[in-house]
Amino acid sequence: MARRTKRDALATREALLDAAERMFEHGGVSRTSLADIAQAAGVTRGALYWHFKDKADLFNAMMERVTLPLECELAGAAQVPGDPVDALVARLLRSFGQIAGDARIQRVLSIAVMMVEHVEDLWPVRERHVQMDRANVEVVRQVFERASALRGQPLPAAPRELAEGFHAMVRGLVYSWLLQRAFDLEATARVAVQAYLDGIGLPRQALLPPPAPAQSGIIAHLPARL
Repeated sequence: MARRTKRDALATREALLDAAERMFEHGGVSRTSLADIAQAAGVTRGALYWHFKDKADLFNAMMERVTLPLECELAGAAQVPGDPVDALVARLLRSFGQIAGDARIQRVLSIAVMMVEHVEDLWPVRERHVQMDRANVEVVRQVFERASALRGQPLPAAPRELAEGFHAMVRGLVYSWLLQRAFDLEATARVAVQAYLDGIGLPRQALLPPPAPAQSGIIAHLPARL
């Protein structure tokens, strides 16, 4: 009986998250009430409050259901064996592929970037976004610092500033694609990420050509695709 009760509770929670996605997508976040979501999920408001303390809590749980795998994908990039830039790019491209191919991820990200007013009752939503951004920027900063040290390649600016710019570019690509779907997200990400890394002197190691003969003193960079 306890096992069934737990299973039923999980099913109710999932139904509420599914209903929140639908209602937020069609009516926006501020204009959708918890009563609306409970009704759409076919449960009582009491059942909703048993799982979520308020709208912000429900919204963040909805976000985490689809974004936590993406966040975990990026999190360990700086600590992998070998060159961390290769790991960072490979993980980013997997995330871009998931976004481009998964309708639920697209729906939730669209709600998050286009349908949320960061008013007082949704302040925890903004705080979670800030924390997530800070964590992602820190991962990129560590990747750039470690790659710079491993390669003996000085960076053209402070690692934190380069990481902030890189993160802003990645977020901007996703936002622009969600807004209009007018370009190939994965292909454009490959070009943009490679151009940024080339520009700061950290191209992917896997794409570098073999060293030129010692007498030439020059290592040419071949045009590369991610």
